[in-house]
Amino acid sequence: MLFSLVSHMDTKLTWYGQAAFKVVTPNGNVLLIDPWLTNPVFEKAKEEIAALDRVDFIVLTHGHSDHVGDAVEIGEKTRAKLVATFDLSAALVTALGYPSELADVETTGHMGGKLNLLGGEVAVTFVPAWHGSAVSKEENGPAIYAGTPSGLIIALRNGPTIYHTGDTDLFSDMELVSRFHKIDVMLICIGDHFTMGPDRAAEAAKLVKPRMVIPMHYGTFPVLTGTPEAFDREMKKRKLRAKLRVMKVGETIALSKS
Repeated sequence: MLFSLVSHMDTKLTWYGQAAFKVVTPNGNVLLIDPWLTNPVFEKAKEEIAALDRVDFIVLTHGHSDHVGDAVEIGEKTRAKLVATFDLSAALVTALGYPSELADVETTGHMGGKLNLLGGEVAVTFVPAWHGSAVSKEENGPAIYAGTPSGLIIALRNGPTIYHTGDTDLFSDMELVSRFHKIDVMLICIGDHFTMGPDRAAEAAKLVKPRMVIPMHYGTFPVLTGTPEAFDREMKKRKLRAKLRVMKVGETIALSKS
């Protein structure tokens, strides 16, 4: 059973809106993924950031501000180590001021590479995504090189394997993900305009074959017109077996080991 009532052996997943998630492992370690908590749809961002007294890792897919978000502030507050590709990590340190001592080789990787963290409790593999990845020091400021974007495979000991797509379009090599990883939960962008929309996202889910799909990166701005309802229709057209779980902003769910 993948989705369950909370127990001490569960992995806890919180969605903050857009592509921002918190993962708490069965051992209580905390990961933040693309932590733009101060996005327009999460009303309790300030309170949540103030309450974050422990974050072990901040994990980033690419450098755009709606994904880097509050990473530097949270990293400085909690001393979370930065998990990112080499170029993105360098850009955050040099351009945005992420503490360099928290962005060392232990948590810096690149496409296809796997980082074994916390003695193997958490394994992060960087996989391709079709998008862009530049950082800016200020809103509407000049773009600063930050490498290529990525998706993330996060495998937890005694917990699920999670595929966060980052921002991406559909591409055929997504099928390779399932050759190397049995994906329990796919956090999948559906918003359209800047990423794939519901129809192409459903095709992506068909390639990856996850046990559960959780839509993200929709509804934050008017141009992100994709909806979970449209995504559900597209999944049904393709007769996909994956369970669709639509999370509410700020909601926490428990994920059991597959």
